[in-house]
Amino acid sequence: MFTGIIEGLGKITGIRTAGQGMRLSIRADFSLADSKIGDSIAVNGACLTAVAIATTDFEVDVSPETLDKTTLKTIRIGDPVNIERALRLSDRLDGHLVSGHIDGTGRIIHKTRHANAILVGFAVSETLARDMIHKGSVAVDGISLTINACDDHGFEVSIIPHTADITTIGIKQNGDAVNIETDMIGKYVKKFLSGRPGAGENKPAGKPMDMEFLLKTGFI
Repeated sequence: MFTGIIEGLGKITGIRTAGQGMRLSIRADFSLADSKIGDSIAVNGACLTAVAIATTDFEVDVSPETLDKTTLKTIRIGDPVNIERALRLSDRLDGHLVSGHIDGTGRIIHKTRHANAILVGFAVSETLARDMIHKGSVAVDGISLTINACDDHGFEVSIIPHTADITTIGIKQNGDAVNIETDMIGKYVKKFLSGRPGAGENKPAGKPMDMEFLLKTGFI
């Protein structure tokens, strides 16, 4: 579990194919002295497991599924990446709950300076857009951001100078692809309200949760 508060930047120092997957070597710009093999580390928002680790360098394996769902399939040596290590229970939750399981990708369609901030617009699929709300949370390349505006085809966020300085969002350009994770809690609420059984469950859908149900059960 992560918060979307980026710890620092890393640089891709090596890429090795492993069947249909790959192994990435990454150098962080901060010390990993208190990390160990087996720890979860989010790279551009994708939760990966450290399989080798040194003072500032670590390696992660990337599965075919992760490559298919994320921008890591096009990563190149020298590319900068956002890095966040897993949340500890004693940490403050400064961003929002981020699983590190990427839902899909989006693309930057505009960057506009507005006072001391940068307004950044993204195009996403309608499937992703359905899980976004005005003033809701979204993780873009692992960065916890608040949605300023959204519609069926995309959304817009406001980037403060600090975020632009310490993450890759400050150097991204129009047309660049990004990893998107929509709000975890919102997805669970959507599933519960739909009344649909879980994937693979062989049973009919239950009655959707509606105002009548909430009144009957004493919630309102």
